[in-house]
Amino acid sequence: MPMDQTRLKAIPIFADLSDEEAHRLSAFATEQSIAEGQILMKQGDYSVELIAIEEGSADVIRDGQRIASLGKGDLIGEMGLFERRPRNADVIATSPMRVIKLTHWEIRRMSDDTIERIKQVIEERQKAGVADPADLRDDG
Repeated sequence: MPMDQTRLKAIPIFADLSDEEAHRLSAFATEQSIAEGQILMKQGDYSVELIAIEEGSADVIRDGQRIASLGKGDLIGEMGLFERRPRNADVIATSPMRVIKLTHWEIRRMSDDTIERIKQVIEERQKAGVADPADLRDDG
């Protein structure tokens, strides 16, 4: 049963997709309920999925320190979509959550236009400093 594409388009990174693209992507999207305290992503892991938060909240923790909090509409793992890099933080649910998951392979099957658009959104998020907190580079 494909996901309702309006739910997908409520996620900022997918908001600009055409209805057709959103429909195609929604066929691959899976939703998951996450319990409070569950780990969504582990430091050092290679992530192969994009997780969009539909409901609930999570903390991003690096070396035991909370570096960010995530909520509705935020993404986890988008930097790993096009570059394979280990995660440099844990992401842990701080409330019950509902998330939408897509794997890289599904997103890469999309049209060039869609991929280009998603890359642009990710770049804009990076510039705005809101990209994937679990993948922030600490050059400090």
